[in-house]
Amino acid sequence: MKDFIKPISKFIHREVNSGIVLIFATIAALIVANSPLAEKYFEFFEHTTIDFKFEFWSLSKPLHYWINDGLMGIFFFLIGLEVKREIKIGELSTPQKALLPTVAAIGGMVVPAAIFYFLNKSDATYVNGWAIPMATDIAFALGVISLLGKRVPLELKIFLTSLAVVDDIGAVLTIAVFYTADISVTYLIIALVVWLALFLINKLGIRSLWVYVVVGIFGVWYPLLLSGVHATIAGVLVAFTIPMTRRYDTNKFVENVKLKINQFVENKGKKKTLLTPEQYDSVDDIKMYCDKVSSPLQNLEHALHNVTFYFIMPLFAFANTGIRFADFDFNAFTSNNLPLGILLGLVVGKVTGILFFVFIFYKLKVIKIPKSFNLRQIIGAGFLAGIGFTMSIFITELAFHNDELITVSKVSILFASLIAGILGFIILRFGNNNNNNNNNNIDAE
Repeated sequence: MKDFIKPISKFIHREVNSGIVLIFATIAALIVANSPLAEKYFEFFEHTTIDFKFEFWSLSKPLHYWINDGLMGIFFFLIGLEVKREIKIGELSTPQKALLPTVAAIGGMVVPAAIFYFLNKSDATYVNGWAIPMATDIAFALGVISLLGKRVPLELKIFLTSLAVVDDIGAVLTIAVFYTADISVTYLIIALVVWLALFLINKLGIRSLWVYVVVGIFGVWYPLLLSGVHATIAGVLVAFTIPMTRRYDTNKFVENVKLKINQFVENKGKKKTLLTPEQYDSVDDIKMYCDKVSSPLQNLEHALHNVTFYFIMPLFAFANTGIRFADFDFNAFTSNNLPLGILLGLVVGKVTGILFFVFIFYKLKVIKIPKSFNLRQIIGAGFLAGIGFTMSIFITELAFHNDELITVSKVSILFASLIAGILGFIILRFGNNNNNNNNNNIDAE
C-alpha cells in the first residue's frame, strides 16, 4: 500500500505548490493590468510576434497565440501522459477504481453545461460558451484542500485528483469536437497518418523521445493547426504514443545496482575529492540502469511537470487574466445571462451534478464509496471541483472572439472559482471529522 500512496502523495504535493504559483501569477496580472504598465502589458502579449522561418516554411504569430496554442500544447501533452498512466496502472486502470471518479466527473460536466445552456439558449452568441463551467482546475482545487491538512483523508484527495483527470478527458473531447473551425480533411488525414505511424514506431521498440517530439510537432501538431482542429489536441494524441514499457526488470535492476555499488566500495581511492576511474564507471553504469528501469513515459512526465506547472501555466494565467477594471462595464453582469450561467454552473452546477450522479449510481449499487468518506466531504470536494480557472479560461478563448464577452467570462470565472473555493474550504474545514463519518454517511435519512 505504501508503494501506491507515496507517488500519489508526491503528485498531490506538487499540484498544491503549482496552485500557489498560479494564484500569485493571477494576482500579478490583475495588478499590472490596472497599473501604469497596463498598455505595455497588453501590447507585449498581443503585438509581440515570434517568427519561425525556413526556406520552404514559415509561421508568424503573436506571443499570446504561442502561449495559448503552442505552450499550452505542452500542458495538454502532460495531461495525455497522466491520463495514459492512470488508465494503465492508476486510479482508472480497473472499472472498480474508475467508476466513482468517472460518474462524479460526468455529473460535474453535464449539469453545469445544462445550466449554462438553459440560461443562454435564446442567444446564439452566448450559448457557444456552454462548456466554460464544465472544467476543474486540479492545481487550484488541491491547493485549497492542502490548507486543511489531515482534516481531509488522502482518499478524498485521490478522488478529487481522479475526478479532475476524467474532467480533463471530457474537456479535451469537447474542444476537439465542438470548438473547431472549418476542417481541412487533407491536413486532418496527414495528422492522423503520422499519429498512427508514431504507434508503429512505439511497437518497433524505438524509445528515443526526440523522435516522438520532433515527429509529433511537425507531423501532428502543425497539420492539426492547419486543419482547423485546435492544435493543442495534438499534445494529448502524441502522449498516447509514448512508450510505457521498461527495458529492465526491477529484480535485474536491483541485482546490477548492488553489484555496481559493491564495486564502487571496493575501488575506493585515497583522495577524498575525486572518484577513481573505476568508481566513476560504476556511477555511470548505475545512471544507465536507472534510465532503463523507468519508462520513457515516466521520464517525460517527470521532466515536464515542473516546467508545465511552474512556468507554462503561470505564464498562461499571467497572459490571460489581466483584466482592466476601469474599462469594464459591471452592468454586463445584469444585462445578460452569460455571467450568471458561468457563476451558477461552476458554483452550483458542479457540486449538484457530482452529488446527484454519485447518489443515484450508489443507490443503484453501480459504484462503491470508501468508508473514509462522508456526505459533507463529498459536498466539499464538489465545491472545490467548481474551481474552473485555467481550463475554463482556455475554453473562453475558444468560445468567444469578442473582447467584451471574453472579459465578462473571465471575471465570472474568477468570481465563481473564488466563491467555490471558499465554500469548499469552509465545508471541509468545519464539517464532521473522520471519526464522525458514520453519522454523516450518504445513506443517512
